Amino acid sequence: MGMQAALHVLYPPQCISCAAPVTSDFGLCSDCWRETPFIGGLVCDQCGVLLPGSDTGERVICDDCMTIARPWGQGRSALMYRDNGRSLVLALKHGDRMDLARPAGGWMLKAARPILQPGMLVVPVPLHWFRLIRRKYNQAALLSKGVAKAAGLDHCPDALIRHRPTGTQEGRTRDGRFANLVGAFSVPPRRAALIEDRDILVVDDVMTSGATFAAATEALFAAKARSVSVLSLARVAKDA
Repeated sequence: MGMQAALHVLYPPQCISCAAPVTSDFGLCSDCWRETPFIGGLVCDQCGVLLPGSDTGERVICDDCMTIARPWGQGRSALMYRDNGRSLVLALKHGDRMDLARPAGGWMLKAARPILQPGMLVVPVPLHWFRLIRRKYNQAALLSKGVAKAAGLDHCPDALIRHRPTGTQEGRTRDGRFANLVGAFSVPPRRAALIEDRDILVVDDVMTSGATFAAATEALFAAKARSVSVLSLARVAKDA
């Protein structure tokens, strides 16, 4: 405790977003907290998007999830992908801010509590090896590791592999996003026994159309997973 106090004197805690003084490590200042659109209350049970109304404990599905096939069972997100939520995601993804994975993992765990199952295996959406070399880290794997550790669940960062570079999904239509990811993922033979008859939680940084989660889910079901749920740090909404 003495060492920690001394470090705080030398290096006072700063807001993870704007570097303003805060009272604890890995926190947001009051201004950045207000600008960060955390998701709470009534959400779609399949994709986690915020919905109008009060949470009565009943399963509610948004319009998109009623019209788009969702192969997974349940889904949640911690933030809306706008304002400071978008800034934090981009800093983690492209700004080498790997430190953001620690608080983000805590936010994601809070959102995911209603869909966690005992003995679940936490799996990140993988990058293609070429992109991983260029970026040097997989932000989804950093997030999934944090969620698994905090929840006391097993984590397998290489349970899925991405066979080919799929490029950016930005600018593609919804149908184009799904078509671009057909057959992109699989479970490697060395991980087949770990996946079979297991409840899986797939983790990614952002959910937009759900195409990435759908492709990952189909690969896991092909490997005989018992169930698949999904969790993202941020969720893009139609009005985002």
